[in-house]
Amino acid sequence: MTGSRRGGLAGPVSGGATASRQRRAAGSPAPDPAAPEALLAGGLLDGLAEAVVLTDAAGRVTLLNDAARQLLPEVAIGCQLTMCPVPALARAAEDGSDGFEAEHLGRQLHGRCRPFTDGRSVWYVRDVTEERARTDALLAERSRTAFLAEAGARLSLSLHPEHTLRAAVTLLVPYLADAAVVVRRPTAPLPATGPLSWVRYAAGDGRPVSGTGRAELADSVPGLTEAMSGDPTEASPWLAAQLADLGWALPDDFGPPGTVLVAPMPGAGAGSGALVAIRRAGRPGFDEPDVALVRQFAARAGAALGTAELYGEQAHLARVLQASLLPPALPPIPGVTLAGGYRAAGDSLRIGGDFYDAFPADDGGTFALGDVCGKGVEAAVLSGRVRQSLDTLRLVEDRPLRLLELLNQALFNAPDADRRAQFTTLLLGTLAPATRPGDGLRLRIAGGGHPAPLVAGRDGTVRAVKVGGMPVGALPTARFSEISLRLAPGELLLAYSDGVTEARGGPDGHQMFGEARLAQALAGCAALPPAALIESLLQHVDDWLDGHSHDDIALLALRAGPEWE
Repeated sequence: MTGSRRGGLAGPVSGGATASRQRRAAGSPAPDPAAPEALLAGGLLDGLAEAVVLTDAAGRVTLLNDAARQLLPEVAIGCQLTMCPVPALARAAEDGSDGFEAEHLGRQLHGRCRPFTDGRSVWYVRDVTEERARTDALLAERSRTAFLAEAGARLSLSLHPEHTLRAAVTLLVPYLADAAVVVRRPTAPLPATGPLSWVRYAAGDGRPVSGTGRAELADSVPGLTEAMSGDPTEASPWLAAQLADLGWALPDDFGPPGTVLVAPMPGAGAGSGALVAIRRAGRPGFDEPDVALVRQFAARAGAALGTAELYGEQAHLARVLQASLLPPALPPIPGVTLAGGYRAAGDSLRIGGDFYDAFPADDGGTFALGDVCGKGVEAAVLSGRVRQSLDTLRLVEDRPLRLLELLNQALFNAPDADRRAQFTTLLLGTLAPATRPGDGLRLRIAGGGHPAPLVAGRDGTVRAVKVGGMPVGALPTARFSEISLRLAPGELLLAYSDGVTEARGGPDGHQMFGEARLAQALAGCAALPPAALIESLLQHVDDWLDGHSHDDIALLALRAGPEWE
């Protein structure tokens, strides 16, 4: 550029014979073509990719390089630039602007002006069509990527199928469509030929609308039957003859539709659903990037819907599992007041290996509290097996010690016993009202390696009752022990799992709750009814843990006599 100004801008400069003839025709003096400066300036200007237009102090064009002659063929040497046939350039010259942006003959032009002190000016004009196209394509791709990222995040927020369907149709409007519909076949146990269900959202709806219709509805949308079978379809225009059949797919005030694109949702099941994207008449149809984006979105929406449905099935199974494995409501037993408490070890299903149970009998009842080795679903399954075995065995045996022996044998006789490395500690007892009124409650308790229960007196004193024994299911020849005791009216027996005493927390977060702290907490709430006492003890443990993880926790309290004031 420096060479151009030094040589060419001092006077009219041409890069060749054609430019010379143009200058002579315009009455401009022609420099000596052999002048080194003129030849150098002309060569430099013609080698530029930008169009260069030089004007004199009166605004007449005095020089054009090769790029200018190709890009602006309407501009000629000697013409007044403010009256040239390139409107944007003429206006910029008239207004004294230092640049312009405009479309000319289908090309995007970018021009900038540099004035000189002697009144002359030089315009540099560049064709930025491809550059703008690349920029627009990059911005569009970024927009599509951002849309998919936001859509993926929104679709994954809910694991409820209905919420996922509503998110799928609302996300598409208005970014890619003026209306969106998800159409689905019935799920089992209904037959595949049953009524279709659909969810629709359009700008005029305000919120998603859902409904059902006959299976023949799929024939009213071009490509819907194929998409619901899992086959991709192409965007197609609506036909006026089809509008009468599309009342279910469009709001009343939608207006005439333009184009439709139907995409399968493979994640919603094997050919069980499809996404319909609709644009109004007058809006551009779906181009190739739009088609690809709608299909990607439909695939993600289908996957999210499939995940939500799978989660729903698992949640249903979890509820059934919980109903069978969670500690039950304790039955009323004459002469005793019972209450239990349970905390699973952070498992999302709220089930674990600790358990308690009670069974009424003609002369009193039976109670149990156990702790299966391990935690989570596997431990819960084994605890369920122990409870079911106890429920069966007590029909033929009511002596606690003998019951433990039979249970130990039953666990080792299970078909998968050789593959398991699990066992359970257990307290198993019978209770019966004393023979004389006011004598309280008679207990026989068999121990299978479980922590000693605590007895709280009416005066707040607490003592441990050693039972002993070996864990159940650990050895085929395990030995168990049994004790007898009497609870005076108002006295309370507390059985607990080691998840209570081994709960780690406190000031440093690692100190165990311990038996002494449990006894102290029990003494402080011994006057409470059993249900309130259990809640108080669990609160003590929760405060000690202060959010730290813990093992399964189970508590069972029984008080001699009716509810004690």
